[in-house]
Amino acid sequence: MLNTIKPKVTLVGAGPGDPDLLTLKGAKALAEANVVLYDALANEEILAYARKNAIRIFVGKKIGNHAYTQDQINQLIVDNALTYGNVVRLKGGDPFIFGRGSEEIDFIESFGIETIVVPGISSVVAVPASQGISITKRGVSESFWAITGTTSDRQLSADVALAAQSSATVVILMGMHKLPQIIDLFQKEAKGDLPVAIIQNGTTSEEKVGVGTVNSILEIVKEKKLSSPAIIVLGEVVRENNKLKGFYEEFLSKEIVR
Repeated sequence: MLNTIKPKVTLVGAGPGDPDLLTLKGAKALAEANVVLYDALANEEILAYARKNAIRIFVGKKIGNHAYTQDQINQLIVDNALTYGNVVRLKGGDPFIFGRGSEEIDFIESFGIETIVVPGISSVVAVPASQGISITKRGVSESFWAITGTTSDRQLSADVALAAQSSATVVILMGMHKLPQIIDLFQKEAKGDLPVAIIQNGTTSEEKVGVGTVNSILEIVKEKKLSSPAIIVLGEVVRENNKLKGFYEEFLSKEIVR
């Protein structure tokens, strides 16, 4: 009987968007689940790994459109684990990188329910890599910042201003609605020529890319109609991409002529 099954919740990272980037361990967890609660950023093709009779519950959150609040999601996970036993919480990217995975774990474990975490490939590194952008490179960038563009109180993270002062690569998630503010901070640090790449829907068939500099990227975003969800990459490593070296040489030479 269902109520004799020991409750268990597995947080699974769905990866950056391409369903083939789900880990084998994640696929195995889905195949064993009785219930799957999945996010908006988790590619729905991944649900094919779940058993046919598994209950599927969409709990995605987008700006201005939340299927459930976080508190409701936490309670849904617990209720389904207690009722059906084996639950998978499928989260985009990696559960512990801007995914509130630790908050969900804390709540679930407060009910004495066993939890397991299956890490996912984070879009922080995977999406730039899919475009040939290495966010660290010897002699160019020794480190990187990974920052959420929008905090829980809907403000731009104060860390962006600190990151703009460094020589590190800066990768910003959930920052498209704050892009003018982000650009302003980098311009204040006299980094108008710093290369920028914006990758929308990275690793998926709907992927769109815009590249430029701090001074030009807002116009490029407008021209290419780029929007969320997107990764913003600021740093000299963008220029180091073999496919983009020629672009930047030509682009910057035109800027000098002007």
